[in-house]
Amino acid sequence: MVVTGHYVDSNWNLQKRTLNFCDIPPPHTGVVISDVLQRCFREWGIEEKVWTITVDNASNNDVAVRILKENLLFRHTLPLGGQIFHVRCCAHILNLLVKDGLSSIQDVISKVRESVKYVAASEARVIMFGEIAKQLELSSKKLVLDCVTRWNATYFMLSCALEFKAVFPRYQQRDPSYTTLPSDEEWEKVRIVCSFLEDFHEITELISGSEYPTANLFLVKLVHIKSLLTYESLDKDSSTTATFMEKMLEKMKLKFDKYWGSCNLLISIAAVLDPRNKMKYIEWCADNCYSSVEGIELKVTVFETLRNLYAEYVEAYRVSTSTTNIVRNASDAQTGSSSNVSGVSSVKSSTSRSQSKYESFRKTVTSVDQMKSDFDLYFEEAVEEWNEPTQFDAIGWWKMHRMKYKILSKMACDVLSIPITTVASESAFSVGGRVIDPHRASLGVDTVQMLLCAEDWLRARYEIKGKAKDKENTKEITFT
Repeated sequence: MVVTGHYVDSNWNLQKRTLNFCDIPPPHTGVVISDVLQRCFREWGIEEKVWTITVDNASNNDVAVRILKENLLFRHTLPLGGQIFHVRCCAHILNLLVKDGLSSIQDVISKVRESVKYVAASEARVIMFGEIAKQLELSSKKLVLDCVTRWNATYFMLSCALEFKAVFPRYQQRDPSYTTLPSDEEWEKVRIVCSFLEDFHEITELISGSEYPTANLFLVKLVHIKSLLTYESLDKDSSTTATFMEKMLEKMKLKFDKYWGSCNLLISIAAVLDPRNKMKYIEWCADNCYSSVEGIELKVTVFETLRNLYAEYVEAYRVSTSTTNIVRNASDAQTGSSSNVSGVSSVKSSTSRSQSKYESFRKTVTSVDQMKSDFDLYFEEAVEEWNEPTQFDAIGWWKMHRMKYKILSKMACDVLSIPITTVASESAFSVGGRVIDPHRASLGVDTVQMLLCAEDWLRARYEIKGKAKDKENTKEITFT
């Protein structure tokens, strides 16, 4: 297991760090995983600093996180009593969501997959297929074979195959051995599904980005997914749509409600700490995406959770400030007792120390009172206007306003830096897809590992971008 950490450094830059590698002995049960993680946290000296843990939705991970949460709560180290401790990987949920939907047309997908496999099986078939595509003057020059465990790879395969819809029946006329040709109705299903999944693909690219996005970006995408899963989003003119797409949406809705119904509290909190949203976007969501009762509950829950979290930060600040003043006063007392003073100078020194103590007290009280109000001040002010939303840096904004929102800015950075997916850390150690082609299939394991490692080093040294991670799960069949 690879353990990575996210945090905002002293320069207000979001950092991703690989903390260490954990060897988890079999059986990989939730109890074993939680024990290993807690021991590692203790050894690394971060047991008191762990806020959240982001994992995929495997059942053993659920058990491990529950046990770990109970153990950490016993030491009172989790904010909000552990309400936001367990973060489910958004990318993994999206993968499960779409895969459940695609199961409704699994027979069609199998036909397309077998068709691509058949063409890719020999060079002669590829050449014949390419000749037909050239005769039809098709601009596309490749087919894609997917990895069955990745829905976006299946999406690429279907999208590319759809461009060659006219080629496959002509190819069958030349090669009678080809028997998995999709019918016109099945190609229509492929077209509708690809059109529907285009938005999901864009969302996957955002949450799977190597330049890791902050947590405030996800609620907008979550609401968009929710709107896509309504029957109103479909083309009512198509009788085909009215049949299989309704079943597809029903399956996806069930998965959506199962996972995101319980984990969107953190996503909502992060969205509120985006100064372009504040509570306005939550209010809009409550009015447009939920029933009246659910909408009111959402608004109250999000705001009260934020207030409670802020109260914990205020208390932590009070404790920190009090400790600092005690140390300062002790130092002043020691300095005063060790000095050789006369009667007049002693009175002046005593007065000075009293005045200093009062000033420290006044500054502390004033500062805390002001900081307690920065929560209300943030919501009283208008939302931030930003002309180019794709270039907005939420943590950078809080850095610019850290003097105005001294406590709230710290809280915002901690929340915004919480990883919502595990893709960023997993991709660093993934060699996904097919790393050995048929012409190099006899290479030894050690040789392959050395070649992959050398490739990574060379790309890093010369700043060469590698193949996109979502493309690593596919095999491309290119025509000349």
